[in-house]
Amino acid sequence: MTWLTGLWHDMVDWLPALLVLLHLLIFWATIVWILMTKVESTSAVAWCLIVILVPYFGALFFVMFGYQHVDRPLRRKRKQLEQFRGGGTGEPLEPVPALNGAAPGSPCLHSLQRVADRVGAHPLTHGNHVDFYHHGPDAFTAMLEAIRSAQHHIHLEFFIVQPDELGRHVLEELTTKANAGVQVRLLYDAMGSHRMRRSLLVPLQEAGGETSVFLPLNPLRRRIQINMRNHRKLLIVDGVVGFTGGLNIGDEYVGKDPYFGYWRDTHLRLRGPGVADLQRVFCEDWDYAAGESLRDGAHAKIGASYFKTDPGDGPYPVQVIDSGPDRDLKSIREVYFAAILQARKRVWIASPYFVPDAGILDALRLAAYLGVDVRFLGQFQPDKWIPQYAAQYYWNQMLQVGVKVYQYSRGMLHSKVMMIDDDWASVGSANLDNRSLHLNFELNCLIYSEKAVAELAAAFESDLEYAIRLDPKVFARRPFANRLLENACRLMSPVL
Repeated sequence: MTWLTGLWHDMVDWLPALLVLLHLLIFWATIVWILMTKVESTSAVAWCLIVILVPYFGALFFVMFGYQHVDRPLRRKRKQLEQFRGGGTGEPLEPVPALNGAAPGSPCLHSLQRVADRVGAHPLTHGNHVDFYHHGPDAFTAMLEAIRSAQHHIHLEFFIVQPDELGRHVLEELTTKANAGVQVRLLYDAMGSHRMRRSLLVPLQEAGGETSVFLPLNPLRRRIQINMRNHRKLLIVDGVVGFTGGLNIGDEYVGKDPYFGYWRDTHLRLRGPGVADLQRVFCEDWDYAAGESLRDGAHAKIGASYFKTDPGDGPYPVQVIDSGPDRDLKSIREVYFAAILQARKRVWIASPYFVPDAGILDALRLAAYLGVDVRFLGQFQPDKWIPQYAAQYYWNQMLQVGVKVYQYSRGMLHSKVMMIDDDWASVGSANLDNRSLHLNFELNCLIYSEKAVAELAAAFESDLEYAIRLDPKVFARRPFANRLLENACRLMSPVL
C-alpha cells in the first residue's frame, strides 16, 4: 500500500504540469487545424478566439460544430454528384430531355438565369403549374391527397419527421399505399429526425416500403456531425407532381404546438417538366444514403419509370437549384447574392434566421443605398435564441442603411422566400444564414413569373399586418446587456 500511496502523491504532483501540457497540445493542434481548414478569414478568426477563450471546450466545440470533415461518405457523395450531373462516365439519370431556353422578361431575368446555370442549377423548364401554400394544414391536405392518388411510387425526403400525430398519420398513409403495391421510399435526416424511433417504421417496411437515414449518427466512426445536414423537403408522386418548400412533417407545422401556436410557412406544389429535377435530386440523395440506384436497369429499376415526359402547359418557368457541402460552389448563396445585386425596385425576404455572410450583407446594403425597397421579415418568437440574438446584431446594421425590418408576431415564421422586383422569386428550404448557404444540403425553386411574384407579394403584405416594424431610433436604444449578448452571439455566425 505504501508504494501505491507514493505513486498517487507523485501523480498529484505531476497532474498540473500534465494538464498544462495537454492543453497546449490541444490548443496548438486545434489552431493549426482551423488555419488549414477554414477558407474565410472571419470564420478562422472567430474559431481561434473560441479556442483561446474557452480552454478544452473550445476545441471540442470546433470538432462538433466547426469542422466539416469530408470523410469517405462525403467523398463518395462528391464522386456520385459528378456521375449524376454528367461529370462522370455513368449514364445520365434523366431519360427525358430537359426543356431549356431563355427566361422570359427583363434583362435581369436573363442575367439571373445565366448565373444559376453557371453555378450548377438544373436547366430552366417552361410550362409548369405552381400552387403556393401559405398554411401548413392546406399544404398537408394537398400532399396527403397526392399520396393517396399514387399509382407507381412515392418518394419523400425531409429534414424532420416527428413521431407525433401528424408523423404517424403520414406513415400510416404510406403503409397503406405500400400494401397496395406502390413503391414507397422515405429518406430522413438523422440529426433533424433524432426523435424518430425505428419501431415506428416497421409497419411501413413490412409492407414493402423502404426507409433510409441521411448521414447516420455514429460516435464510433466520428459521425456526430451537427453540420452537413440534409435540410431539403421533398415529396414526389409518380414523377408527375412534386412538393417542396419549408414544411417538415410534424404537429408544429400544422399549428398544433402550444409554444409556437400558428405556424406560417411557404410550400409549393409543382406539376410539369420541373418535377423531373426534383426527382433527380431525390434519386441522387437516395442512391447516396441507401445505396440503391434508381437508374440501374440490371436491377429492373429503370430510370424512365420515375420520370414522365411532360411538355407542360402551365404558365410558370421554374428552375430547380440545390446546394450542399459536396460541391465547391455554394449555388443558392451565389444566386441570392446575384439576385440582390440585380434588383432595381424590390428585395423582399422572409426567413426565420438572418445571419448573412459579409458578401450578402454588403449586397443588401448596396441595394438600400441605391433606393431599392429592401424589406426583411423575421421572427418575433424564436425557436432558437442564439441565431435570434445574432440576427438582431445584423438587423441593427440593416436599419441604419434604410432596410425595413419586421418581426412576425402572429406565431412562428418559417417561410424561406425571396422576391426580386416584379418577376423573380425563390421558394424553398434555404434560410438566409450561413448554415443553409454554406453547411447544409438545401433545395429551392427559382420562379421567373410576374404572376407568382404577385401572389407571394400579396401573402408577404398580409404577413406585415401581423408584424412589428422596428424603429431604427428605438432599436438603437435597446439595453446594453442585449447589445452585448448580440455581439457575443454574432461571433458564432460562421456556424449559425
